[in-house]
Amino acid sequence: MGTDIERPGRPVERRSRLVVTAGCALALTGVVSGCAEEPEGPRPEQVSGSVRGDVTTVERADLESHFADAGLEGTFVLYDADSRVTTVVDPEQAAVRQPPASTFKIPNTLIGLQTGAVADVDEVLPYGGEPQPVAEWEQDMGLRDAFPLSNVPVYQELARRVGHEPMAAWVDRLDYGNREVGGPDEVDRFWLEGPLEVSAQEQTEFLSLLARKELPVDTAHQEAVHEIALVEEAEDYRLYAKSGWGADVDPSPGWWVGWVESGSDVHTFALRVEIEGDADAELREPLARDLLAELEVLPPEAA
Repeated sequence: MGTDIERPGRPVERRSRLVVTAGCALALTGVVSGCAEEPEGPRPEQVSGSVRGDVTTVERADLESHFADAGLEGTFVLYDADSRVTTVVDPEQAAVRQPPASTFKIPNTLIGLQTGAVADVDEVLPYGGEPQPVAEWEQDMGLRDAFPLSNVPVYQELARRVGHEPMAAWVDRLDYGNREVGGPDEVDRFWLEGPLEVSAQEQTEFLSLLARKELPVDTAHQEAVHEIALVEEAEDYRLYAKSGWGADVDPSPGWWVGWVESGSDVHTFALRVEIEGDADAELREPLARDLLAELEVLPPEAA
C-alpha cells in the first residue's frame, strides 16, 4: 500500500521540443515570428497543435497507449519552461480540476514556512497520537521526513497552525487551482475532499514558478521545498516529485507531479489517473517515468 492515501472527512485522514503541425511559432504579439523544420517524431495524424498566447500546446494522442498498457485512464501534461511548449495527453482531461490530495503538501510547506507556522523543515510537529493506517505516520516528525512519507496528520497540524484566514490568503496569492479552501472547519482537509481543486495543466504552471523560484514566497523557502522534493539526482539531471491519492473522492485522483532540471532546462509535469485500488496507485510513478523518457526529458534508464 502506498503511503500517500488520503481519507477525507475525518479529523485524522488516511490517507520536446516545439512541435507544431504548421511549423510556425506565434510570438506574444500575435505576429508569426518564423518557421522551423518539421521535427522527427510521431506521424502528423498523431499530433495536433494549438497556440494560446505565447504558449504552444501539442496534443500527443499516440502516448495514450502508455495508459492503455497500464490499464489506467488519465492525463499527462509536460511543460517546457524555456520554449513555453506544453505537451498533453488528453487535453480535455488535463483541464479537469480535482482535489490535489498529497500534492498540496508542496504549497502547504511553502505557506507554513512563509507564515512562520513552522520555523524550518526540521521543526518537529506532532501527529496527534491517534492510530494511523500507515505505521510510519505514527510518530512526530519534521516536514523533511513527513513530505516523502506523505504524513497526513503532520501536515494537518501544519495547516491548523497556519490558520484559516492566512491559508486562504496564501492559496489565493499563489493562484493555486480554484483557490477555494472552504470554511474555518475545513482548514485541515480542504485539499483532500475539496473544495480545493486543481487541474493537471495548473499543476505544471504552478510548478514552473516554483522550479525557477519565482513564486511570491521567500527564495529560501522555495529552496527548502526543492531540497525535500528531490527524489533522484544523476550527473545530467535532477528529478523532483510528489505523489497524491484522494482515496475517498469519486473519481479517485492519483497524482504524480514535479519537475526535471537538466542543465538550464526545466520541464514540469503532472500525471493524473483514476485509482481503483492499491495496485493502480503503484503504477503512477512508473507510468509518469515512462512518459518522461518517451519525451526525452529523462534518460531511458530512469524510466
